[in-house]
Amino acid sequence: MNTKIKGSIVVILIAFVAWYFLLKPSDYTIRFEAKTATGTIFQGIQDWSVVKSKSNAESYTTIEKRNFDFIKQELHKGDEDLVYTWSLSSVNDSTTKIVVDIKDENHSWYNKLTAPFISTPFREKQIARIKDFKAGLEEHLKAFKVRIDGEGESTSANIAYISLTSVMQEKAQTMIANDNIITGYLFTNKIKIIGKPFVEVTHWDQDKEILQFNYCFPIPKDAKFVANPNVKFKTIPAVKGLKATYFGNFRTSDRAWFALLDYAKKQNVTLDTKVVEYFLANPFNGGNELEWETKIIIPFAKE
Repeated sequence: MNTKIKGSIVVILIAFVAWYFLLKPSDYTIRFEAKTATGTIFQGIQDWSVVKSKSNAESYTTIEKRNFDFIKQELHKGDEDLVYTWSLSSVNDSTTKIVVDIKDENHSWYNKLTAPFISTPFREKQIARIKDFKAGLEEHLKAFKVRIDGEGESTSANIAYISLTSVMQEKAQTMIANDNIITGYLFTNKIKIIGKPFVEVTHWDQDKEILQFNYCFPIPKDAKFVANPNVKFKTIPAVKGLKATYFGNFRTSDRAWFALLDYAKKQNVTLDTKVVEYFLANPFNGGNELEWETKIIIPFAKE
């Protein structure tokens, strides 16, 4: 081996060592797959972090998140100061690849020397944490089903509605808390409900995960409007878009939204954010939640 080749090898080795110890952002990486949409895992990470923060004296702080496929968190517990970077990518319509990069702010060099190659307390603790998350996710996935139905169209309707705002995770609770406002109005004014209630999202702030939406009830076209500070009437047109059917508790019906977003990306289809949900079951009647059916349509974006 001549001197030039030896010199090149030495330069490459020095560059690799410099990158590995000085620039590589993680000490240890865990990879796995889950049979669900990226957004469902995204929400699951946040929910799991809240539960663990309450139960295990672990303090998780989200320092960056975007696009329902990236979350960066800090964890502080005792002498642990860790950074978890979760990257999610859709493999196909029903599977997501999860990559968790983990960095220990206090013992990074030692972990980089040991964790990828031998069992250490740091490595075993990280594996246990991610296994705990996976177990919780798998239990959650048993609670609902999503079926992609392809292209479809919503229904034009004359409606009475109230406008509400909530974070995504509290959409159903917000509807229930305000249900008596609109149903009470319709009952008092003897206005017949002629169809299932539904939600018309008017604005979806995906970064802040905040929804502005109308909680709607179909009514006859000739229904007489009685002035009210909260209830309004209007006619909404039919819209074309991608449809899905969700079976499960309405609190997590956005799992179908995430499935449609992943499906649209794979199909190179651009969607609007004004989701429409039709609730075909009455949760007040109880029963098996996996039999509660919701039809969802996300309209195609206007060109």
